[in-house]
Amino acid sequence: MSHDTATRTAAAPAADDEGTAPAHGLTLRRAGKWAKEQYPLSILIALLIFAGLTSDAFFSSYNVSNLLLQVSVIGIVTLAQFLIVLTGGIDISVGAVAGLAGVLSAGLFGGGNTLLAVAVAIVLGGAIGVFNGYLIAYRGLEAFIVTLGMLALGRGLVYAYTEGQPISPHAADFRTIATTAVGGVPVLGIVWIALAMAMAFLTRRTVFGRRVYALGSSKEAAHAAGVPVRATMITVYVIAGVLVGFAGFLLAARIGAATPTGGDNYEIDSIAAVVIGGASLVGGRGRVLGAFLGTLIFGVISNLLVLLNVSTFLQDAFRGALIIFAMVLTTVQFTRRRRQRTAHS
Repeated sequence: MSHDTATRTAAAPAADDEGTAPAHGLTLRRAGKWAKEQYPLSILIALLIFAGLTSDAFFSSYNVSNLLLQVSVIGIVTLAQFLIVLTGGIDISVGAVAGLAGVLSAGLFGGGNTLLAVAVAIVLGGAIGVFNGYLIAYRGLEAFIVTLGMLALGRGLVYAYTEGQPISPHAADFRTIATTAVGGVPVLGIVWIALAMAMAFLTRRTVFGRRVYALGSSKEAAHAAGVPVRATMITVYVIAGVLVGFAGFLLAARIGAATPTGGDNYEIDSIAAVVIGGASLVGGRGRVLGAFLGTLIFGVISNLLVLLNVSTFLQDAFRGALIIFAMVLTTVQFTRRRRQRTAHS
């Protein structure tokens, strides 16, 4: 064997090691990037571990079932909010619309027909979605202003209709969807999960979904690319309205009555869940999984605070602190990504 051949043979392992190191480093960088992008999942896992350590009752079958029931309705409202946020809009009327849908579904026709009650809630939500979408898409009004007006209108109608008193439906099966479980899993939770999967498919796998993301990125660019901006915008608000209306019915079904305060703070909770799930309030960025996890995060926190007998006032403070944290984290990530794009361009 020549000296050159021996030298090359001896150097071969070193070359392999050098090739392995960058590949290993690349894997670590990819894992780190994935962890940053999936921070809602990391937060949820940390919360679950903390909850298990601080409360013996948290992972009991009863509490887990109860937790799923608690988050399912607001989870559906969050899906509606998520779709609107993707376009760069915001809907602060979701709580009022859910409350109005709940009282009308339970009160109209004596609440004696459950299918009719569901239809009332869905049609009402869809009609409000058409109204909001028309003013925003065709009249050029700001989503915040339009939905602020709808918030006041919806709450006013709720109190005018109920006169401040709860309404109990007469149909024996009105609560069935909220009291039935399949294999120990509440049907209400199954409905939420199914709707989340449908929303994920709609936004990530369809032409409509790509148009929604395009609207959030830039309405002008979307219009120049041939996207029917106004029609897409109205469709977004109609879908969101239908979801919120349906959630209003489910809320009344879960409680067993439609109350004047039904849906209170849903606008804050849904926006917070969307934001902590990683969506950008300027639109064009976010995933359904993030909104889903954001809902669970708030649900776990609220549930754990109740189990620990924490004051209701402090619960609101925790919620507010988490919203601020989510906003700061989202802003930092958005700024970092914008700088990276600028550096590469």
